[in-house]
Amino acid sequence: MNAKHPTPDATGFQPDPWLAQTHEVVNQPPALENYNLFTEDTALQEAVEREGAGWARQELEAFGELAGRRETIELGFQANDNKPTFHTHDRFGHRIDEVRFHPAYHELMKLAHDHGLHSSPWEKPGPGAHVARAAKYYLHTQVEASHGCPITMTFAAMPSIMKQPDLAERWASKILNREYDPRNVPDSEKSSVTIGMAMTEKQGGSDVRANTTRAVPTGPGGPGQAYELVGHKWFVSAPMCDAFLVLAQAPGGLSCFLMPRWRPDGSKNPWQIQRLKNKMGNVANASSEAELRGALGWMVGEEGRGVPTIIEMVAMTRFDCMIGSSAGMRQAAAQALHHCHHRSAFGARLSDQPLMQNVLADLALESEAAMAYTLRIARALDARDDEQEQLFLRLATPVGKYWICKRTANHAYEAMECIGGSGVMEDCIMPRLYREAPVNAIWEGSGNVQCLDTLRALQKSPDSLEAFFSEVSLGRGQDRHFDGFTDRLKQDFATAVKDQQTAAFQARDLVDRLATSLQASLLIRHAPSAVANAFCASRLASQGSHNIGALPHGIDASGIIQRATPHV
Repeated sequence: MNAKHPTPDATGFQPDPWLAQTHEVVNQPPALENYNLFTEDTALQEAVEREGAGWARQELEAFGELAGRRETIELGFQANDNKPTFHTHDRFGHRIDEVRFHPAYHELMKLAHDHGLHSSPWEKPGPGAHVARAAKYYLHTQVEASHGCPITMTFAAMPSIMKQPDLAERWASKILNREYDPRNVPDSEKSSVTIGMAMTEKQGGSDVRANTTRAVPTGPGGPGQAYELVGHKWFVSAPMCDAFLVLAQAPGGLSCFLMPRWRPDGSKNPWQIQRLKNKMGNVANASSEAELRGALGWMVGEEGRGVPTIIEMVAMTRFDCMIGSSAGMRQAAAQALHHCHHRSAFGARLSDQPLMQNVLADLALESEAAMAYTLRIARALDARDDEQEQLFLRLATPVGKYWICKRTANHAYEAMECIGGSGVMEDCIMPRLYREAPVNAIWEGSGNVQCLDTLRALQKSPDSLEAFFSEVSLGRGQDRHFDGFTDRLKQDFATAVKDQQTAAFQARDLVDRLATSLQASLLIRHAPSAVANAFCASRLASQGSHNIGALPHGIDASGIIQRATPHV
């Protein structure tokens, strides 16, 4: 009404200014940004406190604010919109095997290094060290998960490398250094390094004992000695790392080696990237195929003991898969809860409508249960001198890696559906969360591998089952579904251990139920009754099989939703 009257065009036509204003944008949620990921996550705050990292609250609050900034969130989008590129040679014809990334990727890597996500429990071990690091990593990977791969591998490499003191003396301080140095130069010119892993080959996949890469000693051979490696690797994730833990067949059997990108004399180590993998998700991180053409490496641990040497690294990467998948669930749930809190349909706010409440509350339950399980594992990692905790950890790690990672993909889809058509658009984080979800379930040992590893743990460490059930039993006496569920589970395991063929055939069902029993126990003991009651009634009354949005009548959906919704 105070608008400037438009000037007629050459034909004399004078448009009405109001016709150009087709509508006002209403009923759309504000962007979920500029909020504190830690202080807006009640369940996480409680878990950090009870698992022994209350001392880290101030730094977690600061990191949660940093992770929730619009500028930080934007880095995740930029890193994924600009995939890494591979360059075999420089302009003069020298072989360089260089992977180049968008600056946003490097900003995220620097952020992770600055806050010790690759190093902190090794720098300052003690009560709550792994818990604090896991919580911080949980916040960080909600922003962008792909670059977590080299962070995780660098973090996880330390236990394996420490098995070889002479190599640890050279490499450990650079691994723990918090400076981020992405340059493609010899490690002798750097104060900090990242470490990758190269195990998988075409013919074997998870069956690494089928590896054909050969290791030939250049001298006397043995632990800490130099070898030349010849063969191929089907998956070398994060090929821009400064060195890699590699499995190869030495004269005495499958062994572990530390293979740097450059030789000590500054020349290029002859391992050559063939191509980058064209992945459906995890696109900000580079994964590659490589050929080893006499690449120099040093044996880590005993000859012929490659799998036991590298298994500690694998155990830590599996733990980080749990963190990453739990983080993906939290971010997906937060997006759905936030959207439905701000959007109305059919005359009412979505988060107040009964069926949507069922779905939202269920998404929140799944997310909290995953996080609670993960931080309980972190506490066990902090208790290295506690035999009972280590027995518990041996079984709980493959169980958790299988179950939490397996549940994430469908969880992401259900959250996406809550948002509707906008949730499918690439300017929303949901497509990225959905594509990322299968990665942790498949990498570092797929579902079947984790289930079989669980059975292997029972065979090699029978006491681990007792330790697991001892932890689970702490929740008994408060929920009839839980008590009956665990009674049946113990009976089924007593039968399973007597018949290995049947146990293997039914391994997924058995592991499903182990996972849900521990999640239920943790929630019964530590979560509000609304959360624990809903989890037990939905997951345990049906023997652990449950589809999102099928919560039974009588649960406090509004209370669960209120607890989990970011207040932005």
